[in-house]
Amino acid sequence: MTLKDKLNQLGYKLPNVSTPGGSYVSVNIRENIAYIAIQFPILNEEYKFQGRLGNEISTDDGYKAMELCALNVLAQVDKKVGVEKLVGLNHFDAYFQSGENWDESPKVVNGASDLFVKVLEEKGQHSRAIFGVEKLPQNFSVGLTSSFTIKIN
Repeated sequence: MTLKDKLNQLGYKLPNVSTPGGSYVSVNIRENIAYIAIQFPILNEEYKFQGRLGNEISTDDGYKAMELCALNVLAQVDKKVGVEKLVGLNHFDAYFQSGENWDESPKVVNGASDLFVKVLEEKGQHSRAIFGVEKLPQNFSVGLTSSFTIKIN
């Protein structure tokens, strides 16, 4: 089963890949590790989930935002690396901006964790770190960076 078949079976679709917003590449490969630049909740060039978690964005919507970031990671991997080359997801760093009294980041970040495991199964097992930040570009509520081990031809 292909990545797109698996996503369709689960009710998901890969978004179009976004272009970098600065002087960098969206996927950087060093030996057998692919590093994916930060992905935001962008759906086919449309900005989504802008605001602070706990203020303008609910925890449930934050989960969906992080899920969309993970879909964007998979879109980058599919286009630039090829899913057939994946050995597995190593680690990801999740970033969020929130209101002062909001403290449910693990629930939000599970949006990415759950999607990676559902779609990639054992290859989606990973470690993660979560960082609360003062501000993200374009007032996005969340962002996600990741690294994968890949097969070298």
